Amino acid sequence: MGDLGKSTPKPMLVVAGKNLLEHKIGELPDEIDEIIFVISHLGDQIQKHFGAKHGKRKVSYVVQPELNGTAGALFLAKHLLHSKFILMMGDDLYGREDIKKIIAHENAVLVRKVNGSTPGGKVTVDADDCLLEIVEDKKGEIENGLVNTGLYVLTPEIFKYEPVQLPNSKEFGLPQTMAAMARDLPVKVVLADFWVNITSPEDLQAAESVLKAILNKSQSVV
Repeated sequence: MGDLGKSTPKPMLVVAGKNLLEHKIGELPDEIDEIIFVISHLGDQIQKHFGAKHGKRKVSYVVQPELNGTAGALFLAKHLLHSKFILMMGDDLYGREDIKKIIAHENAVLVRKVNGSTPGGKVTVDADDCLLEIVEDKKGEIENGLVNTGLYVLTPEIFKYEPVQLPNSKEFGLPQTMAAMARDLPVKVVLADFWVNITSPEDLQAAESVLKAILNKSQSVV
């Protein structure tokens, strides 16, 4: 995120009047009664902003001292997760209706259908729309397929599997660990209607336009 991320953690960047985390929390259905933040870079800002409670939801924090991947982050919170939970990336934006759809399943991944080429995690499915594999492609060669949005519903079953270490890396990937679990348990692949992937300042500007358009539309309906 360039200079934007030097003094502010990315999930706390403000878009359309709220930081990214506030937007995400605002889309959570009532079934979600607790929030756990895995924090690292400038994470104290998140703690100071949200405290121990946000609305009616309890808020807990886990510090990730070493950036060792998405599975590394999740497994640090293992001791706090004893039933089905949602896991989402701290920066991307998701929609309430998609979250409602995915929590109907025990284990699931939210994907977006893409037309043309894009970087990301390419998701392959079986005949029952269950997960087969998630392959990371940073070169943008996913074409007319399904891309991982980074939103998951999981049960503590995931902790029975060793986190999968990424090739030539010290990081452990959650998508790859989920793919290992999917060989034993069904992991449903759910199509998203709304997803804003934020990886650059330009994406942040695009998110501003999208959210303002949604707000204007809702005000017009009222």
